[in-house]
Amino acid sequence: MASIWVGHRGTIRDYPDFSPSVDAEAIQKAIRGIGTDEKMLISILTERSNAQRQLIVKEYQAAYGKELKDDLKGDLSGHFEHLMVALVTPPAVFDAKQLKKSMKGAGTNEDALTEILTTRTSRQMKEISQAYYTVYKKSLGDDISSETSGDFRKALLTLADGRRDESLKVDEHLAKKDAQILYKAGENRWGTDEDKFTEILCLRSFPQLKLTFDEYRNISQKDIVDSIKGELSGHFEDLLLAIVHCVRNTPAFLAERLHRALKGAGTDEFTLNRIMVSRSEIDLLDIRIEFKKHYGYSLYSAIKSDTSGDYEITLLKICGGDD
Repeated sequence: MASIWVGHRGTIRDYPDFSPSVDAEAIQKAIRGIGTDEKMLISILTERSNAQRQLIVKEYQAAYGKELKDDLKGDLSGHFEHLMVALVTPPAVFDAKQLKKSMKGAGTNEDALTEILTTRTSRQMKEISQAYYTVYKKSLGDDISSETSGDFRKALLTLADGRRDESLKVDEHLAKKDAQILYKAGENRWGTDEDKFTEILCLRSFPQLKLTFDEYRNISQKDIVDSIKGELSGHFEDLLLAIVHCVRNTPAFLAERLHRALKGAGTDEFTLNRIMVSRSEIDLLDIRIEFKKHYGYSLYSAIKSDTSGDYEITLLKICGGDD
């Protein structure tokens, strides 16, 4: 069965001569030896697919009676530790934990919530919700409800529900109708009908929305982006703009997020780790292409100049090459 977490444009693929027991033993030696053999850990974990890493985790537990992630946590530290633990975490659990971190403590990380919920498919969202409940004994929706508000909350809850249509078929009649509804809900009235925007942008398929935005331009002589900017504000506006960006080009949206994480004073490792790990088997090759196209230098070189040590080495291995 093809995994819903694997695409065709990733940098990491299944390792051909894979043996979970051989890998588990090599990892155990790398951790248990005098001084950790980071190079060995990096080469194994970045050259195996997530599905293969899960088999190593099982094997490790069976052979040594320990959780691999706990041993990594005990032995490594800082951003490098976070990245290595992320690599051995199942994708749905990883996303669930990222969502929890985005809502924990003082202040909500709206950008992270927006990024995760706009870039995951409906089927992925259903698995993430299940994982969230399993890990935290609370529903994702309840946590989103208590940490956000207003139209932003409504839209996030709609996305978290995983009800977006996934079919590739487009309906021209519906696109015209929806474009008209959006026009009437925004440009063509006093006050904006936010619910209409949420309903259409959070439930229609990406190909359907592409067509709808074309129709919208025909009716209003404006790009949907300009209308959203003119009509809406705050986190809700950011969320709808993110959806439009993803509809048009998800890898470009994520390249922009990476660019923001890597430029300026500090590095935003939370975002950097999440995108590099979560897209490494889906579309990281396309993200690299978009990064180079938009910023004139490669993602590889941006990581190289902004990070260091084993953390840098691991990120560069996941990145998979220079452009």
